[in-house]
Amino acid sequence: MTLVAIAFYIMALITVASGFLVITAKNPVHSVLFLILAFFSAAGLFVLLGAEFLAMLLVVVYVGAVAVLFLFVVMMLDVDFSKLRQGFANYLPIGGVVALVLMTELIMISFAVAERGAAAGNEPQAFTADATNIETIGRVLYTDYVYLFQAAGFVLLVAMIGAIVLTLKHRTNVKRQDISTQVGRQRKNAVAIVKVKTGEGIKE
Repeated sequence: MTLVAIAFYIMALITVASGFLVITAKNPVHSVLFLILAFFSAAGLFVLLGAEFLAMLLVVVYVGAVAVLFLFVVMMLDVDFSKLRQGFANYLPIGGVVALVLMTELIMISFAVAERGAAAGNEPQAFTADATNIETIGRVLYTDYVYLFQAAGFVLLVAMIGAIVLTLKHRTNVKRQDISTQVGRQRKNAVAIVKVKTGEGIKE
C-alpha cells in the first residue's frame, strides 16, 4: 500500500467519523468543531485527487466563513437546546426514511461508478498538459458553463436580497431622511425671520 493510499484512508476515516460526531455531539460548539475537522479532512482528500483549487475553496469559504460564523453564533446566542431536542423522537421515523432513501441512492451510485466509471456517458475534455488545475477550471467554467455560472450568481443574489427583505424591520419611532423633501423645500418653509425686542425672548 502506497503512502497516498494510506493518507486517503486516514483522511476518509477522519471525515466520516467527524461527520458522525457532528450530529451526535450533545454540545453544539463541539459539533461545529467536528464540522471544521470534517472540512479540513475533505480538503486533504481533494488535494490527493489533484484538485487543489477545490481544497482551497473548501478551507477558505466553508472553514473560514461558514463554520466560523456558526461557531460565533452558537457561542454568542443563548439558545436552550434542551427544548429543541424535546421533539426529536417525533421526527425520528421521517428522518429514518430519508436516511434510508439517501443510503440507497449512494449505494446505487457507488455500484454505477465501480462498473462504468465516474464519467460514464460523458467524453472527457482534453487540455494541454502545461495547464494548471485552476486554469483548466477557469476555461471550462467561463466557456462551456458561463450561462449556468451566471445563473447561479443570480440565484445567490436573489437569495441575499430575500434574506435582507425578510429580516428588515421598519420601526415607527425612528427618524428617517427624506431626500426629495429636503431638496424640494423652499426658503419660506425653512427659514423664519423673527424680530425680537431687547430684553424679551421668543414667544412660542
